[in-house]
Amino acid sequence: MVEAPQSFVVREECAKAASQNGFRRVLGQEAGWAVFGSTTAEGTIHLAAAGSQGPWFIALDHADVVAELGLQTTDMTGPARFRFAFDNLGAFYEALRRVYELTVSLPDAPLREFEAQIAGLPRATDAERQVVQRIGQDIFRARLMHYWQGRCPLTGISDPALLRASHIIAWKDCRSDAERLDVHNGLLLSALWDAAFDRGLVTFDCEGRPEFSVTLSEDARGELRWRTPLKLNDFHRCRLDFHRTQYFIKS
Repeated sequence: MVEAPQSFVVREECAKAASQNGFRRVLGQEAGWAVFGSTTAEGTIHLAAAGSQGPWFIALDHADVVAELGLQTTDMTGPARFRFAFDNLGAFYEALRRVYELTVSLPDAPLREFEAQIAGLPRATDAERQVVQRIGQDIFRARLMHYWQGRCPLTGISDPALLRASHIIAWKDCRSDAERLDVHNGLLLSALWDAAFDRGLVTFDCEGRPEFSVTLSEDARGELRWRTPLKLNDFHRCRLDFHRTQYFIKS
């Protein structure tokens, strides 16, 4: 049961949590749920609490975001299609941060930004096409940084200068701009892993574990250290199937 109307403490905590996690547009309140939007993320979120000590609630309509969150929905009445409950503010903030990261990278937000930026740009010459491609690659990298939370999922490296936006299916082989900019067609890898992946010297199985080419030296394998497998979904896996058959050097 949410507190309705919201008390000063709950209202201020909801506003602070929303603002610090990318949802800075205050859109009002309805039945105890404060509504927020963003200039960079699509749609709205609803925030509420049972009281100043919690639990805290998030409601949203983004089905694709919910699928990636990996959180259990709660059975309660309220706005939007999906609702989540959190016992403490720490978990509440963490979930909001992830909601924002996913909302700005899924499903076609990168494509819309790309189309807006290249509207009217010529593509007649190689130089002009390279300008357009660079714009797309910069957008792709920025959205992968959000999706993978600013770190290489294999190694944990988070220095931006050492991270690369790795296409699974290469830019030139994609059938459309939508596929080129889809974050599920990308991995955020540290520079050494990116070089090996791009040249087909390493790929990943369906569980996100590395597979090494027989042409890769033992010394090189030893330098390709990793902590945990990639966290993949079916959209990644179907593209990695292509990588394994078309780019990976098996022998």
